[in-house]
Amino acid sequence: MAYYNEHTVLYLNGGFIKAADAKMDFYSQSLHYGYSVFEGIRSYKTSSGSTRIFKATEHYDRLKQSADALNMPYKWETENLISITYELLERNQLSDAYIRPLIYAPANMSFVQNKESFIVIEVWEMQPFLGEKLLRVMSSSFQRPNPKGFRITAKAGGHYVNSILASQEAKANGFDEALLSDMNGFVAEGPGANVFYEKGGTLFTPATGNILPGITRETVLEICTELSIQVVEKTVSASELKAAEAAFFCGTAAEVIGWESLDDTVFPALWNDTLSRKIQERYKQKVTESEI
Repeated sequence: MAYYNEHTVLYLNGGFIKAADAKMDFYSQSLHYGYSVFEGIRSYKTSSGSTRIFKATEHYDRLKQSADALNMPYKWETENLISITYELLERNQLSDAYIRPLIYAPANMSFVQNKESFIVIEVWEMQPFLGEKLLRVMSSSFQRPNPKGFRITAKAGGHYVNSILASQEAKANGFDEALLSDMNGFVAEGPGANVFYEKGGTLFTPATGNILPGITRETVLEICTELSIQVVEKTVSASELKAAEAAFFCGTAAEVIGWESLDDTVFPALWNDTLSRKIQERYKQKVTESEI
């Protein structure tokens, strides 16, 4: 996939420049140690024809929270970054887009705290990250990092080596995506998405503590309240999940995408007849402002 061309513009440290002309320091602590934080944000063309960044404030606030958690100096204001992002979308003539702000570190081969950070914001057109078909999911041999070893609620660049390895393993074995467990062997999340499953008219999802508490996850919880769907946040075993009627991933890139199976277990409910499908539809209505 080509993320940019000779016309693409990005925002870098206070100005708009051509992506092809952008430079960074190859001695950056971010490049050498994965010391960075980022956000994945989406914008949509709404039913009225305007461009809307979905939950922009929540995403940029979390960017700051992630930087603070990793002791990265952060000087940017959320409202200003949102304005910059809308201008960036306009300059690139994009409405349905993926938005990637990233905070990265200066040249530093030591482990002392930096006195400054840098920012880049990139946008590109992207189809649903995991496609639109029901997914064949594999239980990964990889686990999520121990929360005592990382700032697990921070969206940190280095954490995603874990995600890449798990996803690559699943695809190498003929599956669409991976499901990772936590350090205790309980269901955690996908490489870049949270997990919900449905049984007996109730939705279940792993409790926070060993997962990234996603913004899309929070949106799904809001939707369940609106639709009067009961949700239980709890510790989830693999056997409980395999006994479900339906299951889905949710994340900004993935949106809401259902599962066909987990390992050799096929979920029995017809997707179009599930509460999960109703949530998927309501999510699309929310992001495009076409709610009934």
